[in-house]
Amino acid sequence: MKKVEFQASVVTCSARPIIYNEEICIGCNRCAQVCQVDILVPSMKKGKPPIVMYPGECYYCGSCVMECPREGAITLQHPVMNQAKFIPVKK
Repeated sequence: MKKVEFQASVVTCSARPIIYNEEICIGCNRCAQVCQVDILVPSMKKGKPPIVMYPGECYYCGSCVMECPREGAITLQHPVMNQAKFIPVKK
């Protein structure tokens, strides 16, 4: 059987939807397994967080944060445009 190897590179993007705290993350890759849009690729290094391959494709659903067994290991950072709050105008 012929061995096939694939290579991939991180797509650059101004968005950083998922931020890992490497001091808390145990590299279990559960977040990569539940990602609905497959933007996470398990790290080849044991104990390291997954690689955010296509950050611009993130749905910001939070499934990665909810699946993580270590609180604070993953931070979901919404784009600035989505962080805006509307304040009622006082007359």
